[in-house]
Amino acid sequence: MITVSNTTSRQRWTLWLNDEILEPAFVALTLIGIIAGLMLEGIGAPDTVILAVHLATYFFGGFYATRTIIESLRHWSIEVDLLMVLAALGAGYLGDFTEGAILLFLFSLSNVLQAYAMRRTRQAISALMELRPDTVTILRDGRELQVSVEEVQVGDVVALHPGDRVPLDGVIERGSGAFDESAITGESMPVLKTPGMTVLAGTLNQTGAIAMRVTKPAHESTLARIITMVSEAQARKARSQSFLEYFEQRYAIGVIVAVALFILAMPALTGAAFADVFYRGMVLLTVASPCALVISVPASLLSAIAAGARRGVLFKGGVHLEELSKVRVIAFDKTGTLTFGKPVVTDLVPEGDIDEQELLTVAARAEQPSEHPIARAILHAAEERGITIAPPDQFTAVTGMGVKAMWDGVETLVGSPRLFAEAGVIVPAGLLARADELIGQGRGSVLLVRRGKQWLGLVAVMDRERPDAAQRIAELRAAGIERIVMLTGDNPQVAEAMARRLGIDEVHAGLLPADKLRIVEQLRQRYGAVAMVGDGVNDAPALAAATVGIAMGAAGTDAALETADLVLMRDDLGAISYALRLSRRTQRVVWQNIAFALAVVVVLVSATLTIGVPLPLGVVGHEGSTIIVVLNGLRLLLFR
Repeated sequence: MITVSNTTSRQRWTLWLNDEILEPAFVALTLIGIIAGLMLEGIGAPDTVILAVHLATYFFGGFYATRTIIESLRHWSIEVDLLMVLAALGAGYLGDFTEGAILLFLFSLSNVLQAYAMRRTRQAISALMELRPDTVTILRDGRELQVSVEEVQVGDVVALHPGDRVPLDGVIERGSGAFDESAITGESMPVLKTPGMTVLAGTLNQTGAIAMRVTKPAHESTLARIITMVSEAQARKARSQSFLEYFEQRYAIGVIVAVALFILAMPALTGAAFADVFYRGMVLLTVASPCALVISVPASLLSAIAAGARRGVLFKGGVHLEELSKVRVIAFDKTGTLTFGKPVVTDLVPEGDIDEQELLTVAARAEQPSEHPIARAILHAAEERGITIAPPDQFTAVTGMGVKAMWDGVETLVGSPRLFAEAGVIVPAGLLARADELIGQGRGSVLLVRRGKQWLGLVAVMDRERPDAAQRIAELRAAGIERIVMLTGDNPQVAEAMARRLGIDEVHAGLLPADKLRIVEQLRQRYGAVAMVGDGVNDAPALAAATVGIAMGAAGTDAALETADLVLMRDDLGAISYALRLSRRTQRVVWQNIAFALAVVVVLVSATLTIGVPLPLGVVGHEGSTIIVVLNGLRLLLFR
């Protein structure tokens, strides 16, 4: 039996023993010892020789189990391995060394098979680590130099040739090419990258000679953080797993005490021979061991986490995988999830004698320091018109309302009517009417622009909804989601029109981050488990308040990797339904394993107490059930 709890202790020993080589070798030697003992008994060899072979067989068969027991007892805990070793020692005490050796052989063989199977669930990490090359070609003084990846510093320029794996996160300075990002984001189609665009460590440059400037050191790259995240997720236990490990300790003690009482009481109560009762007690120690039960949960959870990681769906622990399966309500932030999150300027409505060029210039200068998508859209529109934008002397972003900026001693306000209401400025009725007209036409955001005491006009910005959003929402309903909610800071008219098109049940518009937090808490009170889908930055409070916070399209986004419980590396709504179905399939497999493991224990214990079960048959039933639940959990690696 292998348990998660003894992994750390085993790692200490691997400093001088390579378990992956020695443990299978010890299993083989145990089998050889069993065969040799039977042959020696068959030819009538001296008892001392036969006993020496049996003791050697016990040593090889029980070495790893005994080592685990010693480490556990040092920490005042009991592993189920103790039950197996006690049963084998009991068989030896009765002179049934061969049966005890068979027990140890099957038990240690089961350990080796489980260790091999569980290592497969960690191949996602190994595969990710292999994505980063050991050496990098950097450009210095016009020459290409080969250096180790750890020597590369932020700001160095890396040369990428066709077929090269990207070693570190960076930005393309020269050249363009198609990049295979499937290992990081799960995106199957190559992505064209041009100068100014971000490339991620672990992706593959398929075409083009490219010069890339490094933006993050090796230990901070997106790939490195994904590796860390998956490793930590596999170590972070779900509630069901933690309960079973808590249960294991007490159950093992209970079995030992119950068997001891059985051995002491049965001869007196029934007159049965002590040797027969003792033998049956050793069988009970074996078949009552909860090995299959304890391994049933981690085998499934680790497989599911690895399967998700290979497809760009990163769970930050088994507990979040477990919680997602309970979700019946999903709340979406609109921008960047249901829409592309890249709005564009659609209308410029100058006021009075102001022209469009001047209106856009003032709005862009006021927004220049902002990282908000609307600001980026305005700046992009100014860039397309060849307008050069200088930064303002002073800048203040007012969350959910707009910006205040100042240059040449004059204050400029750009934002929604709420911004001007907060500033005590009355907006002309005619300007408000034109803004309402644009909103009625479906414009996502209409910004009022005022410099000093002069109204300059309106700037309308609209985000585009994802063409597959309605289909993906329908898939979520098919997957069991009962209610879908939209949370947005946009105008209610725009939000409600989009909700009708996409089939969303409930809309909350005109929200600040604190409002989203409040509504998510209300949804939890009304419906129970709630998932929140956002970008991991502006939606951080709501993501934290939700049962499961989901950051979508988070490749290269530090805040998203840190904030959410579930990170979807690619910008694809379909990954949400995949994660949901994976979590529900995982819970079904977990409960299948638990039910099967309990049933096997009940049947074997009942048979041992009634008709009697030979020790080798009890071992086969016990270890067979353990291997079956592990293999059943490993099926999740193939989940699509």
